[in-house]
Parts: sequence; structure tokens; C-alpha cells
Amino acid sequence: MQVFKFGGASVKDASSIKNIKSILSRYTADSLVVVVSAMGKTTNALEKVVNAHFNNDDNATQLLNEVKLFHDEIIANLFPVNHPVIIEVNNFFVEAEWMLEEKPRSYNFLYDQIVSIGELVSTKIISQYLLLQQMDNTWIDARGIILTDNNYRNANIDWLQTETIIVETVTSQLKKKNIVITQGFIGGTSENYTTTLGREGSDYTAAIIAYCMKADSVTIWKDVPGVLNADPRFFDDTQKLEQISYLDAIEMTYYGATVIHPKTIKPLENRGIPLYVKSFLQPEGAGTIIGKDLNTKPFVPNLIVKTNQVLISISATDFSFIAEDNLSAIFNIFATQGIKINLMQNSAISFSVCLDNDAIALPALLDALKQHFKVRYNDNLTLYTIRHYNQFTLDSLLKGKTLILEQRSRNTAQIITRPN
Repeated sequence: MQVFKFGGASVKDASSIKNIKSILSRYTADSLVVVVSAMGKTTNALEKVVNAHFNNDDNATQLLNEVKLFHDEIIANLFPVNHPVIIEVNNFFVEAEWMLEEKPRSYNFLYDQIVSIGELVSTKIISQYLLLQQMDNTWIDARGIILTDNNYRNANIDWLQTETIIVETVTSQLKKKNIVITQGFIGGTSENYTTTLGREGSDYTAAIIAYCMKADSVTIWKDVPGVLNADPRFFDDTQKLEQISYLDAIEMTYYGATVIHPKTIKPLENRGIPLYVKSFLQPEGAGTIIGKDLNTKPFVPNLIVKTNQVLISISATDFSFIAEDNLSAIFNIFATQGIKINLMQNSAISFSVCLDNDAIALPALLDALKQHFKVRYNDNLTLYTIRHYNQFTLDSLLKGKTLILEQRSRNTAQIITRPN
């Protein structure tokens, strides 16, 4: 039994969906759970709907209609007129329209109820298209098998209940049909509200299902030949890594590598399940395998770039030392605000943290910190993380830039820069 995950780029239009059918046809003898993301840039488009409605912008309904028209066009290119999928997809958008008629109770709650429609619609279209092409499959609503708390936009998994339900539900369905189609990124609460697992969380969904089902492997299908040592948008001459250890993959994703969701690796490591990253454009390629004690040697420097960063310097209002009680209070504020720290460094009188410049979260964080501390910050910064660094790589990165902060450990270096 294998778990496949297809991201937004692999389902961006009608021809892409036909390509998924072609890939799945290579595995007709296997039991497959196929996890699918929203189509193309649908998540971004639905985020605009959420922002508009939350800010009382009258354009919210029009923005939602644009998303619907995008999917209608894909449906028209895949299905005959009056196919039942048209009504099924329309019903999901009707639910979103109902949400837009109500005053939002909170941004995060509204976000999850609206943005999750992308995955529900994409999987319904793909499931129905496969059936149309005589490829039997079962569509499962992930909100009924992945149970979470109500920490909207970054929900925590109830592992005990989730494992019990997934094993029972997925096993029974695979006995009937060897393909199960479900959504990435989303789960459900005990009150039947929709939650999301964090941006780009479809990889994590695949890992959750693989862990619960003790799958033989997970394959993430992307538009790259495998895991590269750097983002080709920022660097020339990138190299494909043939194999990576669980440890290196966890480090890379923790520091911001976007090829895999940060929470994906640990459930797979716990079960010893290998993860393949392969190209949906060249499905016959070997891709990259992530597993136990696997590394490309000699070590190749792996570069992760995070732009639009903020460096916050926190100090006591009376210029006393940053002692343990200060740090405890600071970490409590970050935990309460739900903020992830990308880098931290302390001196005698200050504590510095680097984090994403989130337009929603940052102002609330700064307000909370200023109640107890003196706070200064610099924005428009870039954070580089280099796993298996060397001096040549560090020197190359600093050309044309001003170094703001540097931190090194045995295997990892992090530098914060701004342009000269």
C-alpha cells in the first residue's frame, strides 16, 4: 500500500488532471491513497476572499465567483454537459457563499472554512474524472478521518482517534476499490468544523495517513526532478540530491525549505517509511529518496532562503540583564501568539529573534511584547540557512549584501542580510 500526494502545480488545469490519470495507471496492481491539494493557485485566490470578507470588502463575492469560474472551465474540459460533478462542486461553493453572508467570528475560523473548499473541489473533480475513465476509486472526506483540535489555521492532530478512524475507514474502502482519493491540508473538529494543518499541509496529510496505515512508502509528486540543494528561483547550478537522511530532511524543512512541509518527516521516521520526491512531468525518473541513514556524500551544501524577514531585538525596560524569568515571559508571549521563531540569539541585555513578517500576526506580537519590554526591529531582511556549509558558500552569499547577524553550529550556519 502506497500513499501519493499531488500538489497544486500537478492539478492546475485539465491536462494536468489527465496526466495524474496516466501516472496512476502505472500502479493499477497497488493499493493507493491519493492525497490532493487545491488546483493551481486556488488557495491564494481563496485567501483573498477571506481577507476581503474579514475587512468588509464588497468584492468578496466577486472574488469567490472568479474561483468558481476557474473550476467550471476545468470541468467543461473534462466532463460531458450536465455531468453530476457540476452539482457536487457547486454545492461546495454554496457553502462558502453562506459563510460570506455571516459576520466572521474570527479570522482564523473564517480562513479554514473558506480556504478548505479548494481541496474539496479538486478531489471531487479528480475522483469523478477517474471514474469517467473507468478507473475505480473512492472519495473520502478528510474532515471525517483526520481529527484535530480547534486551533484554526494550524490545527493539532488527535493521533489516537485519527489512527483508529483511518485504519478502519481506509482499510475497508481499499478492500472494495484499490484507489482512495482524499484531501490534503484539512481536518475536522469534534464539532464538525473544518480546520487546516498549516500552509502547504498536504504533505503532512500524506504522512499522517501513511503512519496510520503503516504504508510501504509515500511519494510526493512535484514539478521538479527531486529535492534540490537550493531553490532555483534564487540560485543557479542547483544539484538534485539522490538521497537524504530523515535528520537532514527535518533540519531543511524546519529552517524553511519549501519542497516538503516541516511536519511531514517525523511520522514517517517513526515508522521507517521511505519518502520519495518525484517529478509528475517525468514520472519514470528516480527522484530523491528520504530515509534512515541516507546522505549524499560528500555533503553538498543545502541552501534555504526566507525573504521578508523581521529581526526583533527585545530588552528589559530598565537595562537589566535578560535573565531566565525574562526569557520565560518572552517565550510565553510567542507561544500565546502562535509565532514560530526562525532564529534566536541572546546577549547580556537583549534577546533577538528572526521571524516571518506576517501582516496579521506581527502587529499583535509587537503590542504584546511592548507591554513588558523595550522592542526594536528591522524589516525587509533575508534569512539564509546553509546545512553542511563551507566558507566559500558563506562568502558567496554575502556578496553585495550587509551582514546583520550570523550564527553557526557544527553543521548549520544562518545569516541575516539586507541589500547594500
